[in-house]
Amino acid sequence: MLLESTTAKIAYVSGLTLFLTSLGCWAVLRHPESSPVSSETQAAMTDLGFANDAARGGLAEIKLGKLAEDSGSSEAVRTFGTRMVAEHGKAGDKLKEAAAREHITLPTGVAARDQSTYDRLSKLSGADFDRAYAQDMVKDHQQDLEAFQREANRGKDAAIRGFASETVPMIQRHLEQAKEMLKTVSPTSSRRTKGSIGRPASGQ
Repeated sequence: MLLESTTAKIAYVSGLTLFLTSLGCWAVLRHPESSPVSSETQAAMTDLGFANDAARGGLAEIKLGKLAEDSGSSEAVRTFGTRMVAEHGKAGDKLKEAAAREHITLPTGVAARDQSTYDRLSKLSGADFDRAYAQDMVKDHQQDLEAFQREANRGKDAAIRGFASETVPMIQRHLEQAKEMLKTVSPTSSRRTKGSIGRPASGQ
């Protein structure tokens, strides 16, 4: 009887251990984010994420730039749009070269949020389009500048980090140009210009 009892206990403990082990393995598979990831893998994922975002962002700037060329009522907006098409096109080619060296396949379409922006802007015209486009360009390039500077400073992949570092000055330049464009098409600047016309000189 004692032997049978001991054998039963051993069988029970063994079965329980196997069950808990299986349960632990299932939890790791069900929630892979809880499993440890090496720093090298995390760095590679960060570089890949940046490359994909940069590719989609560049395509969006080109698509929106073409829209600005066609729909902009301000010369500043149309000129900025043309610049986006040309300069982001060149930057995109450089990114493709860097990605090819690292055997990275880049996306060929814009992100859903950028398509949503395009759809929204395509319904506008005149001053409303100019103002909305300028505001979007300032916001986009502020976010892009942060992302490119972060990759340039912390990226692990030499080719992708080099692309980011080389492109930062262009993003900075575009941000300043976008801010100037926004000043040109903003209602406050228009009112200021109109208010100064025909204003009598002091003392008259």
